Amino acid sequence: MTMRKQIQIVFWVFVVVSVLITVFAINEVFYRQAKRAGTAPYNSPIEQPVTPIALSGPLADGYAEVSGMAWFHDYLIILPQYPHRMTKSGDGVIFALRKADILAYLDGKSKTPLEPIAIPFVASDLRKKIGSFEGFETIGFLGERAFLTIEIGGVDLMKGLLISAQMAPDMSKLVLDAGNFVEIPQPVNISNKADEALIVLDDRVITFYEVNGAGFNSKPVAHVFNFDLQPQNDLPFPALEYRLTDAALTSDGNHFWVINTLFIGDFDLETEFDSLADTFGRGSTHSRYNIVERLVEMQYDPKGITLTAAPPIQLELDFIAGNNWEALALLDERGFLLMTDKFPTTILGFVPMP
Repeated sequence: MTMRKQIQIVFWVFVVVSVLITVFAINEVFYRQAKRAGTAPYNSPIEQPVTPIALSGPLADGYAEVSGMAWFHDYLIILPQYPHRMTKSGDGVIFALRKADILAYLDGKSKTPLEPIAIPFVASDLRKKIGSFEGFETIGFLGERAFLTIEIGGVDLMKGLLISAQMAPDMSKLVLDAGNFVEIPQPVNISNKADEALIVLDDRVITFYEVNGAGFNSKPVAHVFNFDLQPQNDLPFPALEYRLTDAALTSDGNHFWVINTLFIGDFDLETEFDSLADTFGRGSTHSRYNIVERLVEMQYDPKGITLTAAPPIQLELDFIAGNNWEALALLDERGFLLMTDKFPTTILGFVPMP
């Protein structure tokens, strides 16, 4: 058998296996949705549509794999999970979008896809030094000081790290303090899960574990650090089903919103008990699909983190398998900016404030 024939056989085996996996996944979705058969009640909560914002350049790549966002002055900083993959050499880049360009696009003054600014990411080969690197997960700023979380480990032992960085005033580079990082205690060991979100207050950084559902994490807490990355007392954290993938602080400095999601890749976190849905109801598309895409408001207090009385903002579902929303930022009082990682592709979207 010739080498060419062998390659053709391998290729078609790969295609057939991929098709079978896809069919199985879709069948699983329909099966789970059938269990929830029925329509939304007449007084079901109104879902908010997601308005896509067109991108060009590297972020238009469906595999940009964005993991976090935060504001630096009037620029939206966008963190890829693997900055080094965005360049052919070095530690890679992160990206920025001008707020003025985002507003102009949303106001209809421009329909030109937004071109991100590349910011060199200086990490001193940190990913090679720590080993088992699984990417940067989130980012937050206070002035020119930045804080990021890192996920490391594997199936048997997951770890999270918190590290600080410094943004150049002219955004010419973001430099990690590669010699100054701290391990974040993990409440449970779940594959590919660590502290996925953070908020930066005036004197502390608070990080949030990704899985806080009652059936998976019996004692959820928020981890607190001072700006020297010294651990402080943990804060009680409310049970929240499914995944928490990013957080955005409001202007009052006490309230913040988190992404709370369940998409096709998360069915190991599915539960029959969802207190938020039981309390506030399910929107029209959430009643039809076994997917969860919502924003949940929380409040910080020195004694702990609590849910507010505000109902979750449920997003209008437009894809049967869900969108893997990984990044969140507030756009003033106007609404929210969200980004997916790479599933079903890389999407930047806007959600209006109800």
